[in-house]
Amino acid sequence: MSNQNFERPGSADSNHDLRNQKMRDAAGEAFTKASNTARDAAEKAKRATADAASTMSGHVTGILNDQLGVGAQSANRLARSLRLAADDLAGESPMLASLVRGFSHNVDNYAEGLEGQTVEQLTQSASDFTRRQPALMFGLAAVAGFFAFRTFKNTRSVSSPPIQPMQSDHASEGHG
Repeated sequence: MSNQNFERPGSADSNHDLRNQKMRDAAGEAFTKASNTARDAAEKAKRATADAASTMSGHVTGILNDQLGVGAQSANRLARSLRLAADDLAGESPMLASLVRGFSHNVDNYAEGLEGQTVEQLTQSASDFTRRQPALMFGLAAVAGFFAFRTFKNTRSVSSPPIQPMQSDHASEGHG
């Protein structure tokens, strides 16, 4: 008898199907792992971005708070200068000196109001004022818009005068 491989009919197909199923399972598992890895990486990127934004926001807020303190100190110096100017004006013009002292007092109060505040508190105060006085804020916005419009309109580049063709003296010369 010859050496023939007598297998049951259909067993080769079942081995093939079994291998295909194992490959599908392995591919599915690889896809699931890749998907989970990508999801984890995306979550880590989101967290890193949020942390960076939070850090940057905190840094910017800190800088603005520092600048707010510097602005309050500058306003205090301005108020002191105005008081000195008012003292100098008192002999020559008491009425003007009184006006300058009043302005100095207002600047000093403004500076004191700024001194202990943070940017968030200042923003909240501005928001509250806007809610209490919407008409005033609308009017101020309209005035600011008007001045901005006038400024941009008046600062347009000056156009050069039109170029005129060169006139030759040939017209005055006699021909021929």
